[in-house]
Amino acid sequence: MNADVLLVAITIVMALIFDFLNGFHDAANSIATVVSTRVLSPKLAVVWAAAFNFLAAFFLGTAVAKTIGRGMIRLDDVNQYVVLAGLFGAIVWDLLTWWWGLPTSSSHALIGGYAGAAMMHATVHSGLRSSFSVIIASGWYKTLIFIVVAPVLGLALGLLFMIAVYWLLRHKAPQQVDTWFRKLQLLSAACYSLGHGGNDAQKTMGIIAGAMYTGGFMSKQDMLGSWGHFHWPIILAANAAIAAGTYFGGWRIVHTMGQKITKLKPVGGFCAESAGAITLFGTALAGIPVSTTHTITGAIVGVGSVHRFSAVRWGVATRIVWAWIVTIPASALMAAGTYWLIHLFQAQA
Repeated sequence: MNADVLLVAITIVMALIFDFLNGFHDAANSIATVVSTRVLSPKLAVVWAAAFNFLAAFFLGTAVAKTIGRGMIRLDDVNQYVVLAGLFGAIVWDLLTWWWGLPTSSSHALIGGYAGAAMMHATVHSGLRSSFSVIIASGWYKTLIFIVVAPVLGLALGLLFMIAVYWLLRHKAPQQVDTWFRKLQLLSAACYSLGHGGNDAQKTMGIIAGAMYTGGFMSKQDMLGSWGHFHWPIILAANAAIAAGTYFGGWRIVHTMGQKITKLKPVGGFCAESAGAITLFGTALAGIPVSTTHTITGAIVGVGSVHRFSAVRWGVATRIVWAWIVTIPASALMAAGTYWLIHLFQAQA
């Protein structure tokens, strides 16, 4: 095995490790509501979520993967070390926020790391003024806009669904409503997990495709089309990795998402998951790489605020928002520093 092939293999393994950690870190998004409402035990919930994260491979296409793979960073300014450094920055940030119990966005950590490494690559080879030339502005506009839009849309849909359910079932006994929504929440949790797998696994697919392109294993025509004969192996590997990560779960963040923001009942869990699923289905099909974490957090806040705004623990929500704001620059700095160290090592070798 020559050095180029080995480097591509290492990059793909790193991408799948990130995908696993994405599922591990974001397991809370898929299962926090269904666990906190006691509809499923934690063990059953992770199996349920992991299964639908994997099944997303067959339903939601690859539009997001293509945005990540060719629509955010100029491929001519990317090499294997850029991809590796970007993945390392994202993985470190994911592990730190998992340890702190913060439901930050693995997606934004990935694109931040990718951008930071690519900008450092341009800087060390062509000077600081060239650093922003690697960025494809059109791909970033919709991503940055949806940092705000996705949680707001989740919040609005969660709020509307709760109001609609309360109005439609206002004459029903609370025990009967609770029984109905314990069953319906299985469906909403499945749909949310499908949306989570469909959106987040695709980001790793895009990174893998980019690594294979820079390694000479995929042509530019493949990148613009359907990735040739690598199509299904990339899709299945990415969805299997995120499903495995979801199965092993991130229990620190489950506690924050399921209990600390607001207390949920099955009807609230159903409305939050449904709002999140609809948002994720739409953005996945449109090729917009949004944060599943932001989306479900917004939906949970919307559901909780139906009763009264004081039902939402705004201190916790504010801490989460600050973590969102710093994710892209923090992971970019970590990835840029990693690439700089790689460059120094190569220069001295």
